[in-house]
Amino acid sequence: MAFHSVFVVFLAGLAFFSEAAPPDPADSEHPLIIKILDSVRGSPAPNVPVKLYKEAADGSWELLNSKQTHDNGELRDLTTKEQFVTGTYKIELDTASYWKRLGLNPFHRHADVVFTANDAGYRHYSIAAVLSPFSYSTTAVVSEPVE
Repeated sequence: MAFHSVFVVFLAGLAFFSEAAPPDPADSEHPLIIKILDSVRGSPAPNVPVKLYKEAADGSWELLNSKQTHDNGELRDLTTKEQFVTGTYKIELDTASYWKRLGLNPFHRHADVVFTANDAGYRHYSIAAVLSPFSYSTTAVVSEPVE
Protein backbone atom coordinates (compact mmCIF):
# COMPACT_ATOMS: atom_id res chain seq x y z
CA MET A 1 0.00 0.00 0.00
CA ALA A 2 2.86 2.40 0.79
CA PHE A 3 4.35 1.83 -2.66
CA HIS A 4 0.98 2.63 -4.19
CA SER A 5 0.82 5.95 -2.30
CA VAL A 6 4.33 6.95 -3.33
CA PHE A 7 3.60 5.96 -6.92
CA VAL A 8 0.42 8.07 -6.98
CA VAL A 9 2.31 11.07 -5.59
CA PHE A 10 5.03 10.52 -8.19
CA LEU A 11 2.47 10.45 -11.00
CA ALA A 12 0.85 13.60 -9.64
CA GLY A 13 4.29 15.23 -9.60
CA LEU A 14 4.88 14.27 -13.21
CA ALA A 15 1.55 15.79 -14.20
CA PHE A 16 2.35 18.91 -12.18
CA PHE A 17 5.73 19.35 -13.85
CA SER A 18 4.61 18.52 -17.39
CA GLU A 19 5.03 20.96 -20.24
CA ALA A 20 1.26 21.25 -20.69
CA ALA A 21 1.31 24.81 -19.37
CA PRO A 22 3.02 27.53 -21.40
CA PRO A 23 6.43 28.53 -20.06
CA ASP A 24 6.48 31.43 -17.64
CA PRO A 25 8.36 34.39 -19.18
CA ALA A 26 9.99 35.02 -15.78
CA ASP A 27 11.62 31.58 -16.05
CA SER A 28 13.75 32.73 -18.99
CA GLU A 29 16.19 34.27 -16.51
CA HIS A 30 16.33 31.04 -14.46
CA PRO A 31 17.99 28.27 -16.48
CA LEU A 32 17.68 25.72 -13.66
CA ILE A 33 14.61 25.26 -11.48
CA ILE A 34 14.47 22.75 -8.63
CA LYS A 35 11.10 21.55 -7.27
CA ILE A 36 10.89 19.19 -4.30
CA LEU A 37 7.80 17.39 -3.01
CA ASP A 38 7.43 15.58 0.32
CA SER A 39 5.50 12.37 -0.41
CA VAL A 40 4.84 11.69 3.29
CA ARG A 41 2.99 14.94 3.88
CA GLY A 42 1.81 15.37 0.28
CA SER A 43 3.15 18.91 0.09
CA PRO A 44 6.14 20.93 -1.13
CA ALA A 45 9.35 20.39 0.84
CA PRO A 46 10.56 23.74 2.22
CA ASN A 47 14.07 24.50 3.50
CA VAL A 48 15.82 21.58 1.83
CA PRO A 49 19.52 22.46 1.46
CA VAL A 50 20.58 22.23 -2.20
CA LYS A 51 24.11 22.40 -3.60
CA LEU A 52 25.02 22.84 -7.26
CA TYR A 53 28.36 21.52 -8.49
CA LYS A 54 30.05 21.58 -11.91
CA GLU A 55 32.47 18.85 -12.94
CA ALA A 56 36.02 20.14 -13.47
CA ALA A 57 38.37 18.91 -16.19
CA ASP A 58 40.10 16.60 -13.69
CA GLY A 59 36.79 14.94 -12.70
CA SER A 60 36.47 16.70 -9.35
CA TRP A 61 33.35 18.68 -8.40
CA GLU A 62 33.49 22.47 -8.02
CA LEU A 63 30.80 23.92 -5.73
CA LEU A 64 29.00 26.72 -7.59
CA ASN A 65 26.25 27.59 -5.15
CA SER A 66 24.39 26.45 -2.05
CA LYS A 67 20.85 27.52 -1.07
CA GLN A 68 17.60 26.17 0.41
CA THR A 69 14.23 25.58 -1.19
CA HIS A 70 11.58 28.18 -0.46
CA ASP A 71 8.23 27.54 1.30
CA ASN A 72 6.79 26.31 -2.02
CA GLY A 73 9.54 23.68 -2.34
CA GLU A 74 11.13 25.53 -5.28
CA LEU A 75 14.51 27.03 -5.92
CA ARG A 76 14.95 29.20 -9.00
CA ASP A 77 18.05 31.28 -8.26
CA LEU A 78 20.70 28.59 -7.92
CA THR A 79 22.54 29.76 -11.05
CA THR A 80 22.36 32.34 -13.82
CA LYS A 81 22.29 32.01 -17.59
CA GLU A 82 25.88 33.28 -17.74
CA GLN A 83 27.13 30.72 -15.18
CA PHE A 84 25.16 27.76 -16.57
CA VAL A 85 27.47 26.85 -19.46
CA THR A 86 27.88 23.52 -21.22
CA GLY A 87 29.09 20.86 -18.83
CA THR A 88 28.24 18.13 -16.36
CA TYR A 89 26.47 19.25 -13.21
CA LYS A 90 25.51 17.65 -9.92
CA ILE A 91 22.62 18.75 -7.73
CA GLU A 92 22.90 17.49 -4.16
CA LEU A 93 19.72 17.54 -2.07
CA ASP A 94 20.40 17.27 1.67
CA THR A 95 17.48 14.96 2.39
CA ALA A 96 18.79 13.81 5.79
CA SER A 97 18.61 17.24 7.38
CA TYR A 98 15.10 17.74 6.00
CA TRP A 99 13.75 14.48 7.46
CA LYS A 100 15.59 14.88 10.75
CA ARG A 101 13.95 18.30 11.25
CA LEU A 102 10.63 16.45 10.95
CA GLY A 103 11.69 13.90 13.57
CA LEU A 104 12.35 11.04 11.15
CA ASN A 105 15.47 8.93 10.69
CA PRO A 106 16.02 8.67 6.92
CA PHE A 107 17.90 6.02 4.99
CA HIS A 108 19.61 8.44 2.55
CA ARG A 109 21.96 11.22 3.56
CA HIS A 110 21.39 13.03 0.29
CA ALA A 111 19.97 12.58 -3.19
CA ASP A 112 22.18 13.44 -6.14
CA VAL A 113 21.13 14.26 -9.69
CA VAL A 114 24.01 14.28 -12.19
CA PHE A 115 23.32 15.49 -15.73
CA THR A 116 24.91 17.06 -18.79
CA ALA A 117 23.57 20.52 -19.60
CA ASN A 118 23.49 22.60 -22.75
CA ASP A 119 25.47 20.15 -24.89
CA ALA A 120 23.02 20.66 -27.79
CA GLY A 121 22.37 24.37 -27.30
CA TYR A 122 21.21 26.48 -24.38
CA ARG A 123 18.19 24.95 -22.60
CA HIS A 124 16.06 25.48 -19.48
CA TYR A 125 15.95 22.63 -16.95
CA SER A 126 13.22 21.92 -14.37
CA ILE A 127 14.28 19.11 -12.08
CA ALA A 128 11.71 17.65 -9.72
CA ALA A 129 12.31 15.32 -6.80
CA VAL A 130 9.70 13.39 -4.82
CA LEU A 131 11.10 12.48 -1.39
CA SER A 132 10.28 9.98 1.31
CA PRO A 133 12.54 8.92 4.21
CA PHE A 134 13.51 5.68 2.43
CA SER A 135 13.29 6.55 -1.25
CA TYR A 136 13.36 9.34 -3.76
CA SER A 137 12.51 9.77 -7.39
CA THR A 138 13.57 12.46 -9.83
CA THR A 139 12.39 13.63 -13.20
CA ALA A 140 13.36 16.48 -15.48
CA VAL A 141 11.64 18.69 -18.00
CA VAL A 142 14.15 20.06 -20.49
CA SER A 143 13.23 22.77 -22.99
CA GLU A 144 14.10 22.77 -26.64
CA PRO A 145 17.25 24.81 -27.35
CA VAL A 146 16.62 28.54 -26.97
CA GLU A 147 18.62 31.57 -28.02
